[in-house]
Amino acid sequence: MKVRITKDYALIIVDVQYDSMPGGALPVPDGDRVVPVLNKYIKIFTEKGAQIVASRDWHPENHSSFKEYGGIWPSHCVQNTHGAMFHSDLQLPENTYIVSKATHPDKDAYSAFSGTDLAAYLKEKNIKRVFIGGLATDYCVKATVLDAIKEGFCTFFLEDASKGVDVNKGDVDRAIDEMLEHGGIKLTISDII
Repeated sequence: MKVRITKDYALIIVDVQYDSMPGGALPVPDGDRVVPVLNKYIKIFTEKGAQIVASRDWHPENHSSFKEYGGIWPSHCVQNTHGAMFHSDLQLPENTYIVSKATHPDKDAYSAFSGTDLAAYLKEKNIKRVFIGGLATDYCVKATVLDAIKEGFCTFFLEDASKGVDVNKGDVDRAIDEMLEHGGIKLTISDII
């Protein structure tokens, strides 16, 4: 499948933050390898006048997902810390729409649509198709893809611009299968013209 990018499309970059990188508080294996690939997508989408969106975990210090507060994850992506910053090599344009999620202590959010105004923003901009990549395939990327489909967007999963955790072997493959079963479309940069 070949796709020509137009200005009514959006690239959604999920959680490419330092705490998700190798050496971070909640590392995704090879997570840093998505950065140069995403930069290629950013260049194409920017040249076509398409919308760029970047989501980030933006947790308060006492977030309920953290182990010390009864959650399952180590403390990560705490607001205004280095770990919560976007990777410095990620070439986000100045007009990137930033979505902060899981900002309340008692509410977790994997999807960039969860508890945010992202769906309303994209609909206001008359966005028809969304292209989603980032970290991690089997958690926040999957959740964002599934919510985008529920919101009625034609949704593409950027396989070459996503990396997963694979806590249980096969999690990433199962996540991709689930996205496709719900109507997501898998593609790589070679499919874009």
